[in-house]
Amino acid sequence: KRSSTYYRREIMSNIVEAAQEKGAKNHNKYRRDKPWDNPDIDHWSVSPWDETTGDTLPGGRLLEESSFATLFPKYREKYLREVWPLITRSLDKVKIACELNLVEGSMTVRTTRKTSDPYVILKARDLIKLLARSIPAPQALKILNDEYNCEIIKIGGLVRNKERFVKRRQRLIGPDGATLKALELLTQCYILVQGNTVSVMGTHKGIKQVRMVVLECMNNIHPVYNIKRLMIMRELEKDPKLKDESWERFLPTFKKKNVQRRKPHQLVEESKKASESAAAAGGKPAVKKKKSYTPFPPAQQPSKIDLQLESGEYFLSERQRKAKKLAEKQQASMEKTIEKRKAREREFIHPSLLKDTEEGDAVEKSGGKETNDEANDDAGADMERLVGKFAKKKRKVSEEKSGDDDDEDVLGLKETKKKKRKKDKKRKD
Repeated sequence: KRSSTYYRREIMSNIVEAAQEKGAKNHNKYRRDKPWDNPDIDHWSVSPWDETTGDTLPGGRLLEESSFATLFPKYREKYLREVWPLITRSLDKVKIACELNLVEGSMTVRTTRKTSDPYVILKARDLIKLLARSIPAPQALKILNDEYNCEIIKIGGLVRNKERFVKRRQRLIGPDGATLKALELLTQCYILVQGNTVSVMGTHKGIKQVRMVVLECMNNIHPVYNIKRLMIMRELEKDPKLKDESWERFLPTFKKKNVQRRKPHQLVEESKKASESAAAAGGKPAVKKKKSYTPFPPAQQPSKIDLQLESGEYFLSERQRKAKKLAEKQQASMEKTIEKRKAREREFIHPSLLKDTEEGDAVEKSGGKETNDEANDDAGADMERLVGKFAKKKRKVSEEKSGDDDDEDVLGLKETKKKKRKKDKKRKD
């Protein structure tokens, strides 16, 4: 008797042989042909909604009302109020109702009973988004056409540093908007950089290219490199021979260079101060010696707990630690007050008296360096100057006194002459 496994093997072998005879398995065996399975139909072409050609909804209208609203900034209020009649007329043609609420600062679009195109409400939603992002109304109204698509790329959260963000955003615009204009010509899109967003209008292919350039610019890759790449791709598209080939060999690859970064401002200032102090001291600036290479890592630094164990502070209570810190602070403040007091007292002491003391040494270190002989000479010169000054004063006082005596004598002589004249007159009488 043969076992069941034998029969199973026989059945499987028969199935495999049958499959090999028939060839590959047909997965579309039960699939019916559809009316759009025709090679003459271009599935990528977008045909506009036209009721005259038979584009109608089942039931004749939409079952539910759809609405979208968006807020706009305060500075757009005046412009929107001016262009809103134009927006209303354009949306009435596609049977969409719109509302401008100046109290809330919002724009709303909604479908009506007459709306026949089910996708036009999404186009109206894109329209109010573009108007809120400062795109002019004539340009924003082009989004109602089926050939145009839009995207609002958010770039605000891509760079943390505000200054770096502004610099990279300006790099995307370029000098006098040259970079943005070149990108518009290559991608056939309308691009507007506004605040923390980049608004793009155009084809799906162009929007995809613009998004790549914008995101790479925010990641510190200059847009000029991508513009050059797009220009080469545009030329390669014209050649039908390269249609099914890879273009990687024609496209440039820009490698990132390791450019030496600038030193921090603090390190530069410290190195300048060190060189200036070395030059003032008369010595050469210190040159750093290169450390010899060792494969072993440096010794581990002691932790805070290790230091506390060494000093014995670890075993103290919290109150004792605070008392110890307070005592250290008081000791440091006392030392500082003593030093300041000595510095104030030093101003009233002659340099010659400080020659053998520590205060004199401190004065010499601060820049007042004098030898003992020079200090003695200066002291002697000061004494001579004082003696001369007092002698001059004494002479001056004595001269003034002598002048006063002479005046008194002259006046006395005059008085005696008058008395003699009076006596002579009396005698004559």
